[in-house]
Amino acid sequence: MSSTEAKPTPGEEDQLFRLLRQLDTAPEASQRALASAIGVSLGRLNALLRAAVDAGLITISERDGSDKRQRFAYSLTARGASEKVRLTDIFLNRKLAEYDALHAELTGTTSGLVPLKHRTNLMEHNLAPIPELYVSHESAQKLKVEAADLTSHDLTPRQICDLELLMNGGFNPLKGFLTEEDYNGVVENMRLADGQLWPMPITLDVSEDFAASIELGQDIALRDQEGVILATMTVTDRWEPNKAREAEKVFGADDDAHPAVNYLHNQAGKIYLGGPVVGIQQPVHYDFRARRDTPNELRAYFRKLGWRKIVAFQTRNPLHRAHQELTFRAAKEAQANLLIHPVVGMTKPGDVDHFTRVRCYEAVLDKYPASTTSMSLLNLAMRMAGPREAVWHGLIRKNHGCTHFIVGRDHAGPGKNSAGEDFYGPYDAQDLFREHQAEIGIEMVDFKHMVYVQERAQYEPNDEIKDRDNVTILNISGTELRRRLSEGLEIPEWFSFPEVVKELRRTKPPRSKQGFTVFFTGFSGSGKSTIANALMVKLMEQGGRPVTLLDGDIVRKNLSSELGFSKEHRDLNIRRIGYVASEITKNGGIAICAPIAPYATTRRAVREDIEQFGAFVEVHVATSIEECERRDRKGLYKLAREGKIKEFTGISDPYDVPVNPELSVETENVDVDNCAHQVLLKLESMGLVKA
Repeated sequence: MSSTEAKPTPGEEDQLFRLLRQLDTAPEASQRALASAIGVSLGRLNALLRAAVDAGLITISERDGSDKRQRFAYSLTARGASEKVRLTDIFLNRKLAEYDALHAELTGTTSGLVPLKHRTNLMEHNLAPIPELYVSHESAQKLKVEAADLTSHDLTPRQICDLELLMNGGFNPLKGFLTEEDYNGVVENMRLADGQLWPMPITLDVSEDFAASIELGQDIALRDQEGVILATMTVTDRWEPNKAREAEKVFGADDDAHPAVNYLHNQAGKIYLGGPVVGIQQPVHYDFRARRDTPNELRAYFRKLGWRKIVAFQTRNPLHRAHQELTFRAAKEAQANLLIHPVVGMTKPGDVDHFTRVRCYEAVLDKYPASTTSMSLLNLAMRMAGPREAVWHGLIRKNHGCTHFIVGRDHAGPGKNSAGEDFYGPYDAQDLFREHQAEIGIEMVDFKHMVYVQERAQYEPNDEIKDRDNVTILNISGTELRRRLSEGLEIPEWFSFPEVVKELRRTKPPRSKQGFTVFFTGFSGSGKSTIANALMVKLMEQGGRPVTLLDGDIVRKNLSSELGFSKEHRDLNIRRIGYVASEITKNGGIAICAPIAPYATTRRAVREDIEQFGAFVEVHVATSIEECERRDRKGLYKLAREGKIKEFTGISDPYDVPVNPELSVETENVDVDNCAHQVLLKLESMGLVKA
């Protein structure tokens, strides 16, 4: 709005709000019925309709039919749907203020009602419906047609998770991706610009090129990876964030060992867009559909069963006996029903896939009393942000109708930092949650580390065992469990349920039967390809699994022939190699890769892609640049030093030496067979091939 335009009066805003709301709910009503519904004359209605069309809020079309009173059809545009959401809050705030003033006039005291922005805990009972960002079905069909002509952004998997929870109310009170002002408040002090508690930045990160193509105030279509339009967004803000500051404040350290910090610096777009979202349809899930519930669907379910107190259990791991004991104790302590609410969106790289985990959950669900326990899946992209994540999870579970939330030891912790220390203290998450518990509006049930006491044949909190010197305390860590699974060793029944172990063994057979990738990296001429060929022959001699060699030159010829040698193209080439290797690994084969792969960030991304399915063995062929240059039969190094080959690794472009490879081999004065044998011995020591 320009400075010369008159600002609409409250009465005019109320009329526009009523008009947009009525057109959204009854788009085919006659003009007379429409005027009556919003309490204006036909003349005033026509003026309102013209103004709404001029502002781009609605469209009007002719409709066939003999009834002259219903010859027009109306539909909200994406901008109109967004404006309706904005005006709803203004309207409710104004009505609350009017009621408060009237109450004071009649009684001499205030009503006790707090403003809209701070009323979540007092005015939203855990079983009452919460606001969603979806338009009506009829409006959604029309918006789909209109949105097809808008500039589109193809969402990443993480953005799809975020958008789903924005639209269905899981991220209430957010109305869209954070504006710059909201983002700054969240990063610095866990507060939105209006003062509400919100600990996690929910941002739409995009490339610089895409951001440059968008004007502020423009509507864009948000599409899933299949091109389906899920929502529209009015871009109100565009900025380049200080990602180092975001990492420090939100995750506690600007350390790439943290998976979310690594994502922030190496995968997320450089520019953030903010603005309100209008939901058109939910993302489509083809798996476990009966287990997926929106916040309002869960609230309705609890309402139907008569549940008033519900304790939620957050998990991204399979359930074992310690988890069962923990949840039993939590429900008993809170005198509440239990909601097992596992995350099935994005979790930590290397976690058990959600298909296997859900099968594990379903296998043990009958161990819980059916009348007081339910399970629902949450499509959340975790950030592994420890204390802040615990507060975030509490707000999300509050939106899903829960009254209590279990916060365990090292809740949502990502593991070790670059110095080998835990990112967060074991009870930091509980401390921060407890500090904000009243404002979150959900009560914490805190539990310590559970261990098995052999003499009593039961699980107990480790910190509460008084006679620990006289009893046998047993525990299996996550690392130890993975080792036992990978080596096919026994997993005792006191630790887990046979049904869970059976499911895990189906997905994670012993390492000697799993697929894996050997990833050689080093300078051009270091001997990578030669050693890789020798290793391939040795593995084929052993037999048992198919072996595929993905040599740099072979891949360039058959998979990346159109690519050049810029940093962008070299990264893309390595990511293609990683994708093919991950598919080979997933299907039980052995992939041997031998590119230069100069950049540590790209090698890490490939590792994460592959370790979802099997082992990733990085082998640094540590031949010096001088020796590589001496061996150079093609004269590439000479041309690079003369400036005739640009961006040549080791000469005019850097090589990130691997910091912690699984193996480093020297090739100077060592024959090829010996180098390949070193790799084979390493594979044997890791249990990937039989000795």
